[in-house]
Amino acid sequence: MLGAIGEGDIGRHFPDTDPEFKDADSAKLLEHVWKIVKEKGYELVNIDCTIIAQQPKMAPHIEAMRERIAGLLEGTPDQVNVKATTTEKLGFPGRGEGIASQATVLLKQTEK
Repeated sequence: MLGAIGEGDIGRHFPDTDPEFKDADSAKLLEHVWKIVKEKGYELVNIDCTIIAQQPKMAPHIEAMRERIAGLLEGTPDQVNVKATTTEKLGFPGRGEGIASQATVLLKQTEK
């Protein structure tokens, strides 16, 4: 979202060298980003999220994640898709050493 509105990347806003962001709550970070998005005059059209993990299984958590993300972005669960995939045991996610995620977000400018 930051890139879509010309606000750089996540490292510019939440540098990994700043101890304030160590173990930060991702919902709080998203709330901060969403505030910037709204201040620039944008609203959510939709978001498609992919979680890449061998374990844990995400299926039992998908609906709760959709609802939580929708709430944080002032949208509805119909505007939010969350899906999960594995890497078939390849790379660090496949070895269970971590989880990766990606999201594509469509924003609409409501004011200039």
